[in-house]
Amino acid sequence: MYYITCEAAFDSAHFLSGYSGKCSNLHGHRWTVQAKIKGELCGRGQHRGMVADFGDIKRDLREIADAMDHTLIYEEGSLRESTLAALYEEGFSVYPVPFRPTAENLSRYIYGRMEDCGRSHGYEVYSVTVWETPGNGAEYIP
Repeated sequence: MYYITCEAAFDSAHFLSGYSGKCSNLHGHRWTVQAKIKGELCGRGQHRGMVADFGDIKRDLREIADAMDHTLIYEEGSLRESTLAALYEEGFSVYPVPFRPTAENLSRYIYGRMEDCGRSHGYEVYSVTVWETPGNGAEYIP
Protein backbone atom coordinates (compact mmCIF):
# COMPACT_ATOMS: atom_id res chain seq x y z
CA MET A 1 0.00 0.00 0.00
CA TYR A 2 1.22 3.49 -0.89
CA TYR A 3 0.25 6.81 0.67
CA ILE A 4 0.63 10.15 -1.05
CA THR A 5 -0.06 13.55 0.47
CA CYS A 6 -1.21 16.90 -0.89
CA GLU A 7 -1.42 20.13 1.06
CA ALA A 8 -3.31 23.40 0.74
CA ALA A 9 -3.75 26.39 3.03
CA PHE A 10 -6.29 29.13 3.55
CA ASP A 11 -6.90 32.05 5.87
CA SER A 12 -10.21 32.45 7.63
CA ALA A 13 -11.88 33.57 10.83
CA HIS A 14 -14.06 31.58 13.17
CA PHE A 15 -15.26 31.47 16.75
CA LEU A 16 -16.56 28.71 19.00
CA SER A 17 -20.09 29.41 20.12
CA GLY A 18 -20.83 28.25 23.65
CA TYR A 19 -17.16 27.91 24.55
CA SER A 20 -15.80 29.68 27.62
CA GLY A 21 -12.31 30.69 26.64
CA LYS A 22 -10.36 32.79 24.16
CA CYS A 23 -11.72 30.87 21.17
CA SER A 24 -15.24 32.11 21.88
CA ASN A 25 -14.08 35.42 20.43
CA LEU A 26 -13.83 35.97 16.70
CA HIS A 27 -10.26 35.21 15.57
CA GLY A 28 -8.38 34.00 12.52
CA HIS A 29 -6.04 31.21 11.49
CA ARG A 30 -3.80 30.24 8.62
CA TRP A 31 -5.31 26.77 8.24
CA THR A 32 -3.20 24.09 6.58
CA VAL A 33 -4.97 21.04 5.19
CA GLN A 34 -3.24 17.78 4.32
CA ALA A 35 -5.08 15.07 2.40
CA LYS A 36 -3.51 11.61 2.43
CA ILE A 37 -4.49 9.29 -0.42
CA LYS A 38 -3.95 5.53 -0.32
CA GLY A 39 -3.70 2.94 -3.03
CA GLU A 40 -1.63 0.62 -5.10
CA LEU A 41 0.40 1.72 -8.09
CA CYS A 42 -1.39 1.86 -11.40
CA GLY A 43 0.12 -0.67 -13.79
CA ARG A 44 -0.77 0.82 -17.15
CA GLY A 45 -1.60 3.92 -19.14
CA GLN A 46 -0.55 7.47 -18.39
CA HIS A 47 -0.89 6.86 -14.62
CA ARG A 48 1.49 3.88 -14.65
CA GLY A 49 3.62 3.96 -11.51
CA MET A 50 1.29 6.39 -9.70
CA VAL A 51 -1.25 5.96 -6.91
CA ALA A 52 -3.21 8.88 -8.33
CA ASP A 53 -2.58 12.02 -10.31
CA PHE A 54 -1.24 14.69 -7.94
CA GLY A 55 -2.79 17.30 -10.24
CA ASP A 56 -6.30 15.96 -9.62
CA ILE A 57 -5.82 15.79 -5.85
CA LYS A 58 -4.21 19.23 -5.69
CA ARG A 59 -6.98 20.80 -7.76
CA ASP A 60 -9.73 19.20 -5.66
CA LEU A 61 -8.14 20.18 -2.34
CA ARG A 62 -7.38 23.71 -3.56
CA GLU A 63 -11.01 24.15 -4.68
CA ILE A 64 -12.25 23.23 -1.19
CA ALA A 65 -9.68 25.49 0.50
CA ASP A 66 -10.40 28.40 -1.87
CA ALA A 67 -14.11 28.27 -0.98
CA MET A 68 -13.22 28.89 2.69
CA ASP A 69 -10.37 31.36 2.09
CA HIS A 70 -10.86 34.82 3.59
CA THR A 71 -14.29 33.96 4.98
CA LEU A 72 -15.90 33.81 8.38
CA ILE A 73 -16.58 30.12 9.02
CA TYR A 74 -19.44 29.92 11.47
CA GLU A 75 -21.79 27.33 12.92
CA GLU A 76 -25.31 27.67 11.55
CA GLY A 77 -27.60 29.13 14.18
CA SER A 78 -24.78 30.69 16.20
CA LEU A 79 -25.23 34.24 14.84
CA ARG A 80 -28.28 36.46 15.05
CA GLU A 81 -30.10 37.08 11.79
CA SER A 82 -29.41 40.81 12.19
CA THR A 83 -25.67 40.08 12.54
CA LEU A 84 -25.69 37.96 9.39
CA ALA A 85 -27.67 40.61 7.54
CA ALA A 86 -25.11 43.26 8.55
CA LEU A 87 -22.22 41.04 7.42
CA TYR A 88 -23.86 40.45 4.04
CA GLU A 89 -24.74 44.14 3.71
CA GLU A 90 -21.08 45.04 4.29
CA GLY A 91 -20.03 42.54 1.62
CA PHE A 92 -18.24 40.11 3.93
CA SER A 93 -17.84 36.49 2.86
CA VAL A 94 -19.30 33.98 5.26
CA TYR A 95 -19.17 30.19 5.17
CA PRO A 96 -21.87 28.49 7.25
CA VAL A 97 -21.33 24.91 8.43
CA PRO A 98 -23.73 22.65 10.34
CA PHE A 99 -21.18 22.00 13.10
CA ARG A 100 -18.89 23.87 15.49
CA PRO A 101 -15.92 24.94 13.31
CA THR A 102 -13.13 23.19 15.22
CA ALA A 103 -10.08 21.66 13.56
CA GLU A 104 -11.55 18.24 14.39
CA ASN A 105 -14.86 18.92 12.69
CA LEU A 106 -13.24 20.67 9.73
CA SER A 107 -10.98 17.64 9.15
CA ARG A 108 -14.03 15.34 8.97
CA TYR A 109 -15.91 17.81 6.74
CA ILE A 110 -13.02 18.21 4.30
CA TYR A 111 -12.50 14.44 4.31
CA GLY A 112 -16.08 14.01 3.10
CA ARG A 113 -15.66 16.63 0.39
CA MET A 114 -12.40 15.01 -0.76
CA GLU A 115 -14.01 11.57 -0.69
CA ASP A 116 -16.68 12.83 -3.10
CA CYS A 117 -13.95 14.23 -5.39
CA GLY A 118 -12.01 10.98 -5.18
CA ARG A 119 -14.97 8.99 -6.44
CA SER A 120 -15.02 11.01 -9.64
CA HIS A 121 -11.23 11.12 -10.11
CA GLY A 122 -10.43 7.55 -9.11
CA TYR A 123 -8.53 7.99 -5.85
CA GLU A 124 -9.22 6.84 -2.28
CA VAL A 125 -8.83 9.25 0.63
CA TYR A 126 -7.13 7.77 3.69
CA SER A 127 -7.13 10.77 6.02
CA VAL A 128 -7.36 14.54 6.25
CA THR A 129 -5.42 16.62 8.77
CA VAL A 130 -6.32 20.23 9.51
CA TRP A 131 -3.73 22.39 11.26
CA GLU A 132 -5.04 25.61 12.83
CA THR A 133 -1.51 26.56 13.93
CA PRO A 134 1.84 24.96 13.12
CA GLY A 135 1.69 23.01 16.39
CA ASN A 136 -2.04 22.21 16.68
CA GLY A 137 -3.88 19.97 14.26
CA ALA A 138 -6.55 17.30 14.03
CA GLU A 139 -6.53 14.24 11.79
CA TYR A 140 -9.66 12.42 10.67
CA ILE A 141 -9.42 8.76 9.64
CA PRO A 142 -12.80 7.00 9.29
